[in-house]
Amino acid sequence: MNATTRLHELGQSLWLDNITRDLLSSGTLQRYCTEFSVTGLTSNPTIFDEAIRNSAAYDEALRRKAREGKAGEQLFFELALEDLKQAAALFGPVHE
Repeated sequence: MNATTRLHELGQSLWLDNITRDLLSSGTLQRYCTEFSVTGLTSNPTIFDEAIRNSAAYDEALRRKAREGKAGEQLFFELALEDLKQAAALFGPVHE
């Protein structure tokens, strides 16, 4: 049994302070939930801004939303909500 599983069994919740589309699409977040008992994550606009600026994983969504006439804050929050919804779906079973 790894240390994070043991912590979980003792009632301690392990959360990440990070989210990126790469973390979601690669299956890494799912693996963290399964193998390391990660039960949640936190984020903020600065984390999302950095993720969007430093990853090609958002490029297609940025282009699509720009074609839809979205820009600025609206575009930013739509991208963030897409990621947060995916993450919430992964954490759903933990909190049901």
